[in-house]
Amino acid sequence: MQDNQVQHVFLVGAKSLGAYGGYETFINKLTEYHQNNQKIQYHVACKANGDGCMDPNQTEGAQVLSAHEFVYHNAQCFQIHVPEKLGPAQAIYYDVASLKECCKIIREQKLSHPVVYIMACRIGPFMKHFYKKIHKLGGKVYLNPDGHEWMRAKWSAPIRKYWKISEQMMIKHCDLAICDSVTIEKYIHDCYDGKGRKGADPVTTFIAYGAETRKSILADDDKKLLDWYAEKKLRPKDYYLVVGRFVPENNYETMIREFMRSKTKKSFAIITNVNDKFLNELEQRLHYRADPRIKFVGTVYDQELLMKLRENAYAYFHGHEVGGTNPSLLEALGSTDLNLLLDVGFNREVAEDAAFYWTKEAGNLAKLIEQADALPQEKIAEIGQKAKNRIRNAYSWEFITSEYEKAFLGKK
Repeated sequence: MQDNQVQHVFLVGAKSLGAYGGYETFINKLTEYHQNNQKIQYHVACKANGDGCMDPNQTEGAQVLSAHEFVYHNAQCFQIHVPEKLGPAQAIYYDVASLKECCKIIREQKLSHPVVYIMACRIGPFMKHFYKKIHKLGGKVYLNPDGHEWMRAKWSAPIRKYWKISEQMMIKHCDLAICDSVTIEKYIHDCYDGKGRKGADPVTTFIAYGAETRKSILADDDKKLLDWYAEKKLRPKDYYLVVGRFVPENNYETMIREFMRSKTKKSFAIITNVNDKFLNELEQRLHYRADPRIKFVGTVYDQELLMKLRENAYAYFHGHEVGGTNPSLLEALGSTDLNLLLDVGFNREVAEDAAFYWTKEAGNLAKLIEQADALPQEKIAEIGQKAKNRIRNAYSWEFITSEYEKAFLGKK
């Protein structure tokens, strides 16, 4: 196939190709499923240092080309060094430096009609410059606007204001916004219709995040699994589970408080990366350490083990209320039979009738936990099958990556 028939796609905004977060997993799966696709050549920006960076010398299947270039899943990967002294501004520096490198590669390799796909809305003040530059090189700019980053509780008021303004500027200077949630797509139009370039409405499409539909390769009697259970004092089908970042908008405090209020005899296993400060604050408010059912069990980076722990959970809690299609929710629906979700639009959009829903009203979740404990096994199996069908039909990586192929080739 001649070069002018190949669609070159640049992926900017993730730290690497790996399982470090939503965007990283997405790029890993996109390039994995498209590694033999003759129509698309991917170019991926990766961090060369700092949090979430990837060492190609230690990555099975990576082919190192030079000090700052490697090939993985047939994607051409280029590394960007980020000064760590920049603190929170590192992400902005990284995206800007990545886009400069994209433009340099496009110009030097004389690539025709490239697509530059930017993930997250961090660099609004710089976007007009890069939009014009990429267009001058014959390319187009696609954007994944992510969720409501400006609503996250961890940001101060000035930073939240920056995120909101940045989002508006990036929506204005993109050719296509790919939203991973119907709710986010609606929000983009509600906020920004008539505020695009020359007063035009933003051009959007919906492509969800993906999930695996297979089971873990670990057997029920695998030593790794049994050792983990023994260490954490847990038993299969005898624990409720949550997996995710320990941040206020994921509602850990509500889940723990309500679990303590319930009469369940099962445990609550919390897989997260908390630190002592967070734990001490929780203890002061909830006194959770007096309840032996509440178990903070650390992090689990082994993906097969994590999948098996989800499969063996009695039920899964999901308390996220900010963002689009959440990866941990999809993974839970694909693995855990019984899912109890915070009742917000994002979560209902994904799970539909394949889960039960709770609110933050005092006593609501505690009551649902007791109802869940009393469910007959056939009812749990029935709703579990609904959840797996939901993932298979709308969120499998095979389907999601085929939708991206259509978008990048201009067929969606």
